[in-house]
Amino acid sequence: MLKRKKEFWEEDENEPLIKEKRLNLLKIIAFALIFILFCRLFWIQVVFGKFWQDIALNNKIRLEKIKAPRGLIYSQDNMLLAQNVPTFSLVISPSDLSEEKEKRQELLNNLKEELMSLGIEVDEEGINTVEEAPFYSYERITIKDGLSYEQFIDLDIRLKDWPGIDIVPSLKRQYPENGTFSHLIGYLSKISQEELKNDSYYSINDFYPKAGLEKEYELELRGKDGQKKIEVNSYGEEQKIIAKEDAHPGKDIVLTINGKFQKKIAELLEEYLKKLNLHYGTVIALNPQTGEVLAAFSLPTYDNNIFLWGHNEEKKKILFDTDHPLVFRATDGLYPSGSIIKGALAAGGLEEGIIKPDTQILSTGGINVGSWFFPDWKAGGHGRVNVIKALAESVNTFFYYLGGGYGNFKGLGVEGINHYLELFGFGDKTGIDIPNESSGLLPTPLWKEKVKGEPWYPGDTYHLSIGQGDILVTPLQVVNYTAAIANGGILFRPHLVDYIIDQETGEKIYKESEIIRKDFISKENIEVVRQGFRAVVEEGSGRQLKYFEPKVAGKTGTAEILGKQPHAWFTCFAPYEEPEIVLTVLIENGGEGSTVAIPLAKEILTWWFENSKTF
Repeated sequence: MLKRKKEFWEEDENEPLIKEKRLNLLKIIAFALIFILFCRLFWIQVVFGKFWQDIALNNKIRLEKIKAPRGLIYSQDNMLLAQNVPTFSLVISPSDLSEEKEKRQELLNNLKEELMSLGIEVDEEGINTVEEAPFYSYERITIKDGLSYEQFIDLDIRLKDWPGIDIVPSLKRQYPENGTFSHLIGYLSKISQEELKNDSYYSINDFYPKAGLEKEYELELRGKDGQKKIEVNSYGEEQKIIAKEDAHPGKDIVLTINGKFQKKIAELLEEYLKKLNLHYGTVIALNPQTGEVLAAFSLPTYDNNIFLWGHNEEKKKILFDTDHPLVFRATDGLYPSGSIIKGALAAGGLEEGIIKPDTQILSTGGINVGSWFFPDWKAGGHGRVNVIKALAESVNTFFYYLGGGYGNFKGLGVEGINHYLELFGFGDKTGIDIPNESSGLLPTPLWKEKVKGEPWYPGDTYHLSIGQGDILVTPLQVVNYTAAIANGGILFRPHLVDYIIDQETGEKIYKESEIIRKDFISKENIEVVRQGFRAVVEEGSGRQLKYFEPKVAGKTGTAEILGKQPHAWFTCFAPYEEPEIVLTVLIENGGEGSTVAIPLAKEILTWWFENSKTF
């Protein structure tokens, strides 16, 4: 049967059902869209509501750090050694830049071009920090610090309408005396990511103490930062201050170092080394009655301003210099002692009763031990000598007997030698108030077995008895040991800071002298050693100072170095009767202490006694 064709005006009997299905589908889609929109709103307003609220608020209200002015550092004679100079810093607020990475990158590239056109070195680390910062971060990031007023004017005109970029006043550390005090003062440098992680006090724009007194006294010097809550406009420009907590400035520090004396020593040492065609040397001076360091200088040195103001290439040159100018040889350098330690062994022998002041030992040019020969420095020997003459002429044979024993004569032995060296401060840090001090090394049989894989031989003890072999000391240990002999047997802890000044109250906090130990050698025995040191000058290797006024007492040392010229040592104190200064001079690879170190010491002592009363 044929079906009649439906006319176009006639309604399909299934049409209502199809419309209903379509309507239901639209309802489902609409509901789904509404549900998705609701979930998104819930996610934004409830789950992340606080997050976005903070961002919105930070676009208007911001909290900014107020950097505390760092404390100043002065020498004992009021020479300014570390100061803060007013400069300008170029900063960027990431939250005020475009959220689009490409636009941010374009702005930063344009900024680098502007800086380079003015001859201003770009801080790539700062640029990278901005690139990596979240777009909602409102913490200002320093791109370039230390800008001059002229640079500020140029940049302010060029960058006036650039979003998120500002030039703000700032203070920057500066060291007026350049390299003369660098090892003592140390320096600040831009904080690293590792340092930032380890201390929550600091922010990404801070400078961090890397060495010297800047590092040792950081808590006193840095003060306490303040903060202010400000309202900003859409360009990130400050409109008004809502609340403010003032910063508290750091404390000032006054050193025991005499600035004029330090500069004179630096001048003399530099001239002296140049004349000898040498490069390395150290001079350190101490007050034996208090442990105050009067001067401490070593070469090579460096300009600590470079780490704040210099170009990257200048910084790299210092960091990778094979002469290691960053090493403060006075406290961190390690050297064989040579004969300068014989005073400690003499004191130990007297204290143990192994020798008496009148004990005599025959020196014929050295001693034979089995197949080994241990020589005196003087061919044919020194004849019969007591402890005073043994110190005066640095008689090795006497100290071979005293340290290692010989025949029926029982010596101190390696344990006894090290015991008395330890009492005088060797083999351990002095505890001076500056970082990176070395302990030195007093070798023992256990140490040799562990480090060298060798047994301890009798020859090791004989070598140790005259300051040769594996023993290592610092110039600071030597000057401090000499001070203990000078003052009658008190070992002070050396210190560099005299007092600290609270800038807000004016209060002075003095650093008291600290005794490490005393009465470890009897007064009588110390006096014998003192007489031996005076005899060095009157009739021994220090005769160049025989007629010096006031009277000087001291000890020379020539520390042998395999395959190189020996180190030249001289350590002394004056006036002999009532010492006010102890001086130690080390000329690395200089040769004989008596001929190389003493002439420089004489010049330094001459200047001191001609000028010290006017300080």
